Parts: sequence; C-alpha cells; structure tokens
Amino acid sequence: MKIINRTIFPALKSALVDQRVIVLTGMRRVGKTTSLKWLLSQVPSANKVYLDLERHDLREVFKESNYELILNYLRNLGMNSDKPMTVALDEIQYAPNLPSAVKYLYDHHGIKFLLTGSSSYYLKHLFSESLAGRKVVFEMFPLGFGEFLDFREVAYRKRQTFAEMRFDPHEYERLKSYYDDFINFGGLPAVVLEPRNEVKREILKDIFSSYINLDVRALADFRKIGELEQLLKALVIRMGNKLDLSKLSQIIGISRPTLNEYLEFLEKTYVISRLPVYSSVDKVVSLSKKIFFHDNGIASVLGQPGEGALFENAIFNQLREYGTLSYLYKGNDYEIDFIVSQKGNPVTALEVKLHPVEKDKHTLFRNSEKNEIKSSFIIGKNPSPGFNDFIWGGSIP
Repeated sequence: MKIINRTIFPALKSALVDQRVIVLTGMRRVGKTTSLKWLLSQVPSANKVYLDLERHDLREVFKESNYELILNYLRNLGMNSDKPMTVALDEIQYAPNLPSAVKYLYDHHGIKFLLTGSSSYYLKHLFSESLAGRKVVFEMFPLGFGEFLDFREVAYRKRQTFAEMRFDPHEYERLKSYYDDFINFGGLPAVVLEPRNEVKREILKDIFSSYINLDVRALADFRKIGELEQLLKALVIRMGNKLDLSKLSQIIGISRPTLNEYLEFLEKTYVISRLPVYSSVDKVVSLSKKIFFHDNGIASVLGQPGEGALFENAIFNQLREYGTLSYLYKGNDYEIDFIVSQKGNPVTALEVKLHPVEKDKHTLFRNSEKNEIKSSFIIGKNPSPGFNDFIWGGSIP
C-alpha cells in the first residue's frame, strides 16, 4: 500500500524514541489507521504487531481482567517478551477496559504501545488518569491544502510566511480548480482521492452516518440522536458566525445545559470547533464564540453553506497550524475574522473576502492599528481587477 506523507509524520516518528504510549486521535476516516501502520513500519525491530480492535475476537482479548493472559496472547503471535515489544492497537474506543490493560503491560513489561482512537472525548475521559505521565497524544485533522495537493500528486511550493503567500496570478490559474475542489469537498483522504463528485458525496454521507451510528451511540448517552442531528444542521447555517446560545436552544427545543453538552461532545469528537474572541471588555461578548466545522465536506452534506461560509471555514482549518486562532470583535463598529497569535512572532490580523478590493485592505489596516496589531493581510478567493495585494487562499498550505 502506497502511503503519502502527512505533515504530522515527523512528530509521530520523533515520539518513538522514548517509552511513552503514543496516542493518535481524530475524526473518522481522517487517516489514523494509515498513519499508525506507517509509524509501526518506522520501528526498526521485528518484534512488533498491528491489531485492529474493530475485530470482535481481538476486543475479547483485551477484555481479559487477567492482563498476563493478554501478554500470553501476544507471545502466541510470535512476540518475544524478553525483548522490547511494540504493539499497535487500532480503534481503541471499542475496548473500554483497554487503558488499565495498557497501563499494566506498560508498567510491568515495558511494552511500547501505539494507539489510535476516533475521539478525544473517549480518550480524555478514560485515559486522563490511568496513563498520566505515560502517554503523548497527537490530534489528526483532515488534509490541509498542501497535503491535498500531495495526495493529488500536484507539485507546489510551500510558502512559510504570510508575506510569501501574496497573490500570484500564474499560481492561481494553475491551482484554482484544485482549491475549488478542496473548498467544496474538504480534506478527508478517501474523498480527496475520489475523482467523481457524486461518489465523493456518497463517501461523505457514509462517514457522517458512521459517526452518528457508531461514535455517538458508543461514546455518549444521548437518548435523542435526532436532536443532535438537528443541532448540526442549525450549526451549518451559522458556520463562521457567533453563536447565540439562547436562541439556538429555543430553535432545537432543548435546555441550555443540554445544548452545551452537545456542543462539547461535537467539539471533542472533531466535528466542530469554537473560535474565541481575541479581546473584549464586555463579558457577554467574550463568551460568544464563532462556530466552524473541521471539514468542509462534512458541513456540505449537512446543509447548504454559502460560498463565503465555505471559503472562510476552509481558511479557518488552513490557518490552524500557524498558531492560536481567535477573532476580534468591537461591537457594531467592526470585526476582524482571524487573529493569529504565535509565540515569538507578531500577532497577525486576517480578513477573509471572496473578492478582495483595495478598500478592504485599508479598512483592515486601520482597524488593526487601533488594536496595536502591526501585521495584517487580506485573504481572498478570487482576484478583483486592479487589486492583487492579498493572500490567495490556495497559497496557504
């Protein structure tokens, strides 16, 4: 099987050098299994094994209360317990007893575990105490646009700074169709590799159905799945906007505490993310967060976001690796879409426009100066005649 490099691979490989348990988590079909197999292939020893806990018989093994029987099972697979062992376990959310078994085998037999799970909700509830100090957790997200181009085998130059990402008309013409596809269908690997749009949509529907029928039912005690689905459809309409929790709870017909529980679950299972305010003296405003989805494709199968909402949502996901994100809100006066804060670098203000013009640049510069933000850029999707002083979204890898 051909494995395409992901940006997370170097960090994963560097975690092989110590004995800590490596935990890789993220939404369904984001590439965790492929990454786990790649990581296992980087272990120089042959004393290693991959086990998929979606298999019922393997889940039964890790249900054993006598953990020495699990060790004996590994020996029966040809593992040598007198030498360093590496065990890769895929889809650990199907084995609720696994954290204590891993802890025992780690503490008493020094086994190096490589684990994947489809939800930080599960991991943080069951792994937080049992493996405290013994694990390192990596979160995996859908492909960025640079990774998207890697999967499509399209050459591109990775630009490191926002200043390097300024609009290039030739690069825009060369990559525009790919970026449109990325915006419309997202970055889940199986979707990216599928050339037919109608099949892409079917894959996305299947992924979301699996999330509802497997993750939600297995990980949460939600009696009314319909409420959660209704909430998701309401969130798609509000994508890129501040959430009015009181109004949203009335629309769905649920209490504020239940709404907060649902939102936390959706965030911890990598469906949505809530963007905080950069700065505000108003406590109520400071509690208002913007809503974004981790994948444009999933958002598109839940509703019909407009072109502007999909573009801003894509930019949110593209910017995630550049630092801590927030947005700036000054009541009815003005708002700045994204503030990027990164240690050792100046704070940067970014405004997203489908068709940027000169006036947008001057407005952003003026509003940034009011907040002592010296670095600011307009991010655009399509060029306007006579104006090219902006970052094209497709230049953000």
